[in-house]
Amino acid sequence: MAEIGNYRFGEIEVDGKRYTGDIKIVEGSVVSNWWRADGHKLAASDVEDILARPPEIMVVGKGMPGRMEVMDQLRKRLESEGIALIDEPTPQAVVTFNRVQKSGKKVAGAFHLTC
Repeated sequence: MAEIGNYRFGEIEVDGKRYTGDIKIVEGSVVSNWWRADGHKLAASDVEDILARPPEIMVVGKGMPGRMEVMDQLRKRLESEGIALIDEPTPQAVVTFNRVQKSGKKVAGAFHLTC
């Protein structure tokens, strides 16, 4: 279980370790310095490691102001595989991720830390 602590623009803390690049959390493990093929667009190919071990819920932090866009093809794939998607600005996504994880549901996360 990975618990997200402090988040601020460009920086996130998971289990007491500080990260300054975008991250994913897959089965409780942090994948650091994650980047998407098309910068501010999140496609299925950017989260294949998450999709290979499907969670019940995928939480996406779209950046401090929420500028990262979840592409329709990813939304459709998640829906077809029965994976709930929660996408919101990263400050709210951090709170959501921790809450969902504590509920006992299998959750994965993808967090853009800046814009």
